Amino acid sequence: MKNLRVKRLFGKISIFLCVCVFAGAFSACQPDAPDVYNTTAPETTVGATEVGTVPQTTEEILPQNPINFEELLKINTDLYAWIKIPETVIDYPVAQSSVDDDNFYLHRDYRGNYDFAGTIYSQRHNSKYFVERVTVLYGHNMLDGSMFAQLHKFSDPEFFEKNDTLYVYTPGHILTYKIFAAFDYDDRHILNSFNFYDDEVYEQYLEDCLNPHSANANVREGVTLTKDDKILVLSTCHDYISSQRFLVQGVLVDDQRTQ
Repeated sequence: MKNLRVKRLFGKISIFLCVCVFAGAFSACQPDAPDVYNTTAPETTVGATEVGTVPQTTEEILPQNPINFEELLKINTDLYAWIKIPETVIDYPVAQSSVDDDNFYLHRDYRGNYDFAGTIYSQRHNSKYFVERVTVLYGHNMLDGSMFAQLHKFSDPEFFEKNDTLYVYTPGHILTYKIFAAFDYDDRHILNSFNFYDDEVYEQYLEDCLNPHSANANVREGVTLTKDDKILVLSTCHDYISSQRFLVQGVLVDDQRTQ
């Protein structure tokens, strides 16, 4: 590993440190408040087949999705995914605006009401299926450590070394990503700045992610990336420099179908 240095959601905001808005993307710093909705589905157990009996069907028995999307969509049809990063408070729904405003959830809560803390969201440069080569999710860097603030834990080499997995839940899928890099970046709009349909451009981007020009970078040893890989970029505000972002990047390693 190369190192050069380095859920509490839906609430009222009382203090803020910074707001970073850039070319259709954002990050901000501010406190948040308490959780009000739990979409976790009840645990279920699949019964075992008796010894010596022949199963009556070869149909695959799929695990239950941890997120109850039927109930989530009753709250807001813009909520299409859920992100969870173990050993952090990041355990939130993900929205994409259905109105003509890509940054609608910059300062809107999961119900669509004004809230400075906003909601974790993507823009319509991406679909809602995490099938593009690069998907970007944006979140505020809140002063109380909520939203995407704890992405900054990955700037610590020891934390980065011990924590390499994040999960994205969508209807019918559990997506597992291996976190391979965390580093400071400039405030360019990534999806507007690169033509990821071009193999050479994408391969160069991947190479740059594995060799970031950042004094505050952690990169996982032994990771190789190819043009066939799908990348998730999590973007939040830099702690101190308004013209920079802090990115945590993961590569899709598993797509498990669910009920």
